[in-house]
Amino acid sequence: MQKIAIIADSVAGLPPEVIKQYGLRVVPLNIYYDGTAYKDGVTITPTEAYELLAKDPDKFLTSPGSAGDYLEAYREASKEFQDILCITLSSKLSTLYNMALVAKEEAKDKLPKANIEVLDSLNASGGEGLIVLAAAKAATEGKSLAEVIGVAETVRDKVNVIGVFETIRHVYRTGRIPKMAARLMAAFSIKPLFSISGGSVHVTGITRIKKIGLRRLLSKMKNEVGAKPIHAFIAHANVPDEGEKLKEQISSEFDCVELWLSDFSPIMGYATGRGTLLIAFYVEE
Repeated sequence: MQKIAIIADSVAGLPPEVIKQYGLRVVPLNIYYDGTAYKDGVTITPTEAYELLAKDPDKFLTSPGSAGDYLEAYREASKEFQDILCITLSSKLSTLYNMALVAKEEAKDKLPKANIEVLDSLNASGGEGLIVLAAAKAATEGKSLAEVIGVAETVRDKVNVIGVFETIRHVYRTGRIPKMAARLMAAFSIKPLFSISGGSVHVTGITRIKKIGLRRLLSKMKNEVGAKPIHAFIAHANVPDEGEKLKEQISSEFDCVELWLSDFSPIMGYATGRGTLLIAFYVEE
C-alpha cells in the first residue's frame, strides 16, 4: 500500500499516463507570452508553447513556480498522505528547489502533521523524470520515506542524460554566449551535443547534421551500458515523429526494462528551441 505522496514539477515531462498511474502531483512552471500568463502543461500544451516561441522568441518568457505553488501542492497531498517527497529540477538550473524548501518551512506551522522532504534531482527533463519514476515505484511498493529517498538518490547518482539541439539560436538566453553570436552560429547550422551532469548542462560537441549527432550519442550510450538492461526516457521538443523514430531505434538496439517518450518541456525549450532530442538512461542492477 502506498504511504507516500510524490510531487514533481512540469520540467520532468512525465507522460500523463504515468502521472495518473502513480498518483503523482505536478507543480507547473510559468510561461509568459506577450503579457499573457500560462501554466506549463495545464493552460498551455507543449505544442502550443513551441508555436509561440517560434512566432516571436523575444516575447516568450518563463519563470519557476513559487513557494505558494509548492505549499498548495503539499496541502493537497497532506489530505491523503502524512509523508511527502518533493523532487525538483536541478538547483543549478532553477530556484525551484529553494522554493520547495521555503514552502516546507511554511508547512511546519500550516501543515503540522505533514512530514515533508525535498530532494534536488540535480537533473532535468527525462533525467529528472526517471528519478521521479523510481521514487514513485518504490512508494507503490510500500517502502518507507527513507527507503524511497534512498532509491531516488541511487538513480540520481547513476542516470545519464545526453542530447542534441536542432539549433543554437536560443542559447543566448542562458547568458553563456551573446545573442549575435548565437544567431551567427545558427546560420551555419551548428547543432550542439550536450549532457547533464552535476546538475548543470554541458556542451560536449557540435555537429551540422543531426542524424550524425544522434549516431554519436547512441555510440556513447552503447559504450556506457553494453548489453546490460536499461531504463530509458526520450524527450522531444515538438518533433514527435523524430522522437518516435528515436524510440524505435533505442528499443531495437538496447535491452529496455522501460522506455518512455514524452515532451521536452518548453520551459527548457526556451533556451534550446524546437527540435531538441534528449535521452536519459541508467543501467538496471
